[in-house]
Amino acid sequence: MSSTAERDRLRTLAVRGVSARVSVRPGRGEYADRPPLLLCNGIGASLEALQPLVDALHPDRGVIRFDVPGVGGSPLPPVPYWLPGLSSWVTALVARLGHQEFDVLGLSWGGGLAQQLALQSRRRVRRVVLVATGTGSLMVPAHPSVLARMMTPRRHRDPEYAARIAADIYGGTLRSDPSHAAHLLHATTRAGPRRGYYYQLAATTGWSSLPFLRFLTQPVLVLGGDDDPIIPLVNAKVLARLIPRAQLHVYHGGHLGILTESDELAPVLEQFLDAPEPPGAPA
Repeated sequence: MSSTAERDRLRTLAVRGVSARVSVRPGRGEYADRPPLLLCNGIGASLEALQPLVDALHPDRGVIRFDVPGVGGSPLPPVPYWLPGLSSWVTALVARLGHQEFDVLGLSWGGGLAQQLALQSRRRVRRVVLVATGTGSLMVPAHPSVLARMMTPRRHRDPEYAARIAADIYGGTLRSDPSHAAHLLHATTRAGPRRGYYYQLAATTGWSSLPFLRFLTQPVLVLGGDDDPIIPLVNAKVLARLIPRAQLHVYHGGHLGILTESDELAPVLEQFLDAPEPPGAPA
């Protein structure tokens, strides 16, 4: 599919005194009255990094992207935040855009936010897609050498460094084409202030979804790569096992597979999002 970036409406919105850069692709045709898909990005990445996925989705599907406060083109928030507070703010942001119901996809760090949204805003969140993510502080961790490289935003600011470490931290097809990681993170993306990255790290300190996964009522699709150094595949299996209405899809690829193999994985998302609700499903 051709790029749909020209249809996106980019703006900055202030909600509860916190501003964020937001991109909205309105739904059209049969998707005009369906809930939009909210995309929650990985740590330190701006909304532009998700463009390959947006382009691979049905061009009429409504899509909302945003830069987390302090990341990309969003200014720093007045104070640091914790994930539950950010979840409440995101729900208010989507409501400000005119949507009382939405689907949500969370990638990596954004997967934690998506889980929190599913819990706190269960009447607003219709379906959930969790990609290359885990349960937070209580999960099977990456190798210490990988974790050490995730503790700073350097890979988002230094293209040469990003290409040099891509194979080791992202896996998948980036093992043979590490320069693609530098392109994904730098070609059109915005880094934002360093402090915003550390705010994101701090937001999940001590946070875990394990205590509440069994209370999630929405249909959930869990996507995990079989070569993901950051989030080992076992974490996807744990999520799918503990969430009552979850289904697991294992893809051949790494941490950024949803972006590098978006043409392959987008149809999996579409089928899940458009599937009819089974009779007797929770409201």
